[in-house]
Amino acid sequence: MFWFNRHDERAVFGDQRRETHTLKDKSSKGGSRELIIDPDVLMDFRDMPFPAGTFSLVVFDPPHLIDCGPKSWLALKYGKLRNDWRDDLRAGFAECFRVLKPEGTLIFKWNEDQIRVSEILNLTDAKPLFGNRCGRTAKSHWLVFMKDRPES
Repeated sequence: MFWFNRHDERAVFGDQRRETHTLKDKSSKGGSRELIIDPDVLMDFRDMPFPAGTFSLVVFDPPHLIDCGPKSWLALKYGKLRNDWRDDLRAGFAECFRVLKPEGTLIFKWNEDQIRVSEILNLTDAKPLFGNRCGRTAKSHWLVFMKDRPES
């Protein structure tokens, strides 16, 4: 939802879902809108199908909800974390850094409506360089990490 042009040839959009849903939306003409999840690559963020050091930039935007119905509007739109979400996110961070080139940039997006960002940051040894809170309630965070350069 943050893409300016989801079909930009420089970007690879990955998700484990490929689905379309009609969502009720009072602000849309006709009272509903289509949610289309159509990734370039069907994949699991815990085990990406790319060689190490492939990308200069990775955006990690995992599901952030644990408490929502499986067919709720929020679960359909954002996905839902599993019970072992800490292990999943820990593995996701490790994979993001694995596929990054040395000194590559990781952009991490998180909404702390149900889980505080401080809990999430404890799942990786990497420390963000900087970040920003945004949204109506300032619960959404954009954090920027840089992968270390290899030691000589």
